[in-house]
Amino acid sequence: MADIAATHSRGRPMSREEKKVIFASSLGTVFEWYDFYLYGSLGAYIGMAFFNSYPEATRNIFVLLAFAAGFLVRPFGALVFGRLGDIVGRKYTFLITILIMGVSTFIVGLLPGSAQIGIAAPIILIILRLLQGLALGGEYGGAATYVAEHAPDDRRGFYTSWIQTTATLGLFLSLLVILAVQSILGRDAFAEWGWRIPFLISVALLGVSVWIRVQMNESPAFKKMKEEGKTSKAPISEAFGQWKNAKIALLALFGAVAGQAVVWYSGQFYALFFLQNVLKIDLQDANVMVAISLAIGTLFFVVFGWLSDKIGRKPVIMLGLALAALTYFPLFKALTWAGNPALAKAQSEIRATVTADPADCNFQFNPTGTAKFTTSCDIATAFLTKNSIPYDIVPAPAGTPATVKIKDAVVPSYDAVKAGDQAKGLDATFQKAAFFALKDAGYPLVRGAAFVPEPKIAAFVAANPELNLDEAAIRALTPETMSAAKIIREKYATAKDLEGVTEMAVYKVPAGGEFKIVANPDEVNWVQCIAILTVLVIYVTMVYGPIAAMLVEMFPTRIRYTGMSLPYHIGNGWFGGLLPAIVFAMSAAKGDIYYGLWYPIVIAVMSLIIGMIFLKETKNNDVHTL
Repeated sequence: MADIAATHSRGRPMSREEKKVIFASSLGTVFEWYDFYLYGSLGAYIGMAFFNSYPEATRNIFVLLAFAAGFLVRPFGALVFGRLGDIVGRKYTFLITILIMGVSTFIVGLLPGSAQIGIAAPIILIILRLLQGLALGGEYGGAATYVAEHAPDDRRGFYTSWIQTTATLGLFLSLLVILAVQSILGRDAFAEWGWRIPFLISVALLGVSVWIRVQMNESPAFKKMKEEGKTSKAPISEAFGQWKNAKIALLALFGAVAGQAVVWYSGQFYALFFLQNVLKIDLQDANVMVAISLAIGTLFFVVFGWLSDKIGRKPVIMLGLALAALTYFPLFKALTWAGNPALAKAQSEIRATVTADPADCNFQFNPTGTAKFTTSCDIATAFLTKNSIPYDIVPAPAGTPATVKIKDAVVPSYDAVKAGDQAKGLDATFQKAAFFALKDAGYPLVRGAAFVPEPKIAAFVAANPELNLDEAAIRALTPETMSAAKIIREKYATAKDLEGVTEMAVYKVPAGGEFKIVANPDEVNWVQCIAILTVLVIYVTMVYGPIAAMLVEMFPTRIRYTGMSLPYHIGNGWFGGLLPAIVFAMSAAKGDIYYGLWYPIVIAVMSLIIGMIFLKETKNNDVHTL
């Protein structure tokens, strides 16, 4: 690898070994992101397998906790593996991280559920999830450092930008594998056991990645430093215990990475959430739209990485932050009109009014799903926010139960704690009345079919008098025989209802099920939606494409792995990872589906101001400085 040893030369083409370095680093990082995203995409199936002995609400809490754990532990992985990378070496450290991630993922695919091994199943799952988060915390810094230290001085932005495509490609790959397995096996088989296959497939990707990485040599910068005996003995204390280095980490976090993180999460993850959960576009259609925009936009990671070699990292990143902050409100509003024009029209004409005791209205920040908001005001505002209904809160005397007014209809809410065992019934009554009021007001609602198991027929007839059905009319329908597991999984009945039953007749009652706001597929403007999503992805590529090169160039070689990894993972794991929960809480507090956008805008502006004033251009920094 003699040509690699002279990587700090300028103006030469990419060598074969350098291409191999980029491919090996990028492939491994794609694989790590693939593993990481599988959990989020398959959370519902994981909940059924490992937490099925708990009620649905508790099960969902555990699933969210395990998912959040993978994000929150990433900075600790940055410290653990960053230290190892600065002492032992780049190559061996991020070889270890990929092994930990790959083996943990493969074990998830084999792990027996709670029905087989009881409480041990969720405990082992959470341990595996923590290991995944730790590994990912060490992987990115290793890959970025390894590639940057091999790159020619005038092409570091271009070389490292390939690493920046990996999170998007990992998400893309996980979705493709899940869709392929689901289509081959069918929905029932996939829900029963097929969801494990994407986890098991990862062992093949692991084998390829490890085989390639084992053949790679250590980075020339670290090799030179080690030969000269100048490696750091205590990289963590040197990186963060000495002010000259700690201030670089703080500047990297607040002047660049925090803003980059919120733009990245807004443009890729929140945009998908907004399509599916706010605009109520069909889940598969929303996935296809985002996939197309990612396919179009991913190339720009490399374009802006290349551009940063020409004009600098700082101008590209700062421009991306500025554009995002200036255009998020008009872009997301335009996305609403393109994706669900009927909803946009109703929102512009009809607002709900929540009359409530202000003391009962809480800020519903719930990043892990463990908080419970049970007051009548919180129940009302959470319902309206979940269904994308704008509203105003009018103060009422202390102790007054909240009510929701939609046009002329007034729907009383309830306090879940005070209701006790009656809470479930009161919730069904509240939601049904609110949905009827919204439909009468002009919101785009449909009522799906109800699937009624034999023992629930009488209760269903009593609860839905507006359908004008009796038990005989339902039994006249052709039933489908379903397994008890499927009935429970589809939420047609509870495990308590079906105790001791293996299968049962289930009747499908048209237009007798849950109401939901939907986007009419015939009214969705696909071209406009994809165009807007592509603009959001391009903002992501502007801030994310050059960030790896900038972070590598900010820190001296002896503490680079540790120094760059921590601010990166605090920024992306915490500022970015908490974005969906913060945006929801802000929107719920204000009664405006767009109000939560102030969070990424404020963080982006903060990084823009700090970066413009204090951040120095790094593209000409010598990454071989010890």
